Amino acid sequence: MSKITRRAFAASSAAVAASAALGLAPARAQAYPARPVTVIVPWGAGGGTDATARIVAALLEKDLGQPFNVVNRTGGSGVVGHTAIATAQPDGYTIGMLTVEISMMHWQGLTELTPKSYTPLALMNEDPPGIQVSSSSPYKTVKDLAEAIKAAPPGKFKASGTGQGGIWHLALVGWMQAMGLPANQVAWVPSNGAAPAMQDLAAGGLDLTTCSVPEARAIIEAGKARSLAIMAPARNPIFPDVPTLKEAMGIEYATGAWRGIGAPKNLPPELATKLTAALKKVYDSAEFKDFMSNRGFGTVWGDAGQFAGFMDKGDAQMGEAMKAAGLSKA
Repeated sequence: MSKITRRAFAASSAAVAASAALGLAPARAQAYPARPVTVIVPWGAGGGTDATARIVAALLEKDLGQPFNVVNRTGGSGVVGHTAIATAQPDGYTIGMLTVEISMMHWQGLTELTPKSYTPLALMNEDPPGIQVSSSSPYKTVKDLAEAIKAAPPGKFKASGTGQGGIWHLALVGWMQAMGLPANQVAWVPSNGAAPAMQDLAAGGLDLTTCSVPEARAIIEAGKARSLAIMAPARNPIFPDVPTLKEAMGIEYATGAWRGIGAPKNLPPELATKLTAALKKVYDSAEFKDFMSNRGFGTVWGDAGQFAGFMDKGDAQMGEAMKAAGLSKA
């Protein structure tokens, strides 16, 4: 082969390689997903996070044509599941439900994970907490419960709804502070989510829970608990008989939990774009809207960039709240 021929062949090969490289990203996005995708949920089966993840997974499967299998990875106040999402291969075949706890756990010294440990894909849900008591509780209104808590020594009343320092714990702390009480006036009993906490409430092991009303709904409808108030600016239309704290006590205190979908850091941009687009279709679907509305779950959309900004803002706010409550070790 002459030098000229060799040069021409080399140039041709380089051009082919470059063309292949340029075409690789679209081809990869086009083919994705080529096999089942795992959706990790950091909280137990039966809670609001699990329910939201399962409807999202079912609709993604319907749209993208591959199974989206929900796997509950509980433990460590959310650390186990969030770690499993963050440390998975960034190939699009492991995604997960990120929850508000990712903006709290590192402040507690439980993990080094922060919102920046992930590729954000979409924000899809936000819910305020409710104040629930068992059906056998002597407290018929939140004002009655509050007066009893004020009169009791610190730690006599016990509450739960999530792990130590989780959103429902901070909701309780915020309520105590809004009433001028110490952050630890009510003792917190850590749990792996709202569902086990509500079961413990119904069994008489707790005095109250501060999870969302939708998460408490099954136990409430079974006649084993009732919700006295929600920590929100307005009533939930699905639970119109549950007053706000402002209505019931004159306290203007509101907070909430959020849920979104994320992937390991460094997910290829074309896969992230495809997943965000698919999640927007899920969010806009009648099936998702009906599912969330029927359970009283709040819906809010944020694309990848909006979700990232939302998490960063929440991370800073939660850090300030936890420091004020003496829960931060950072």
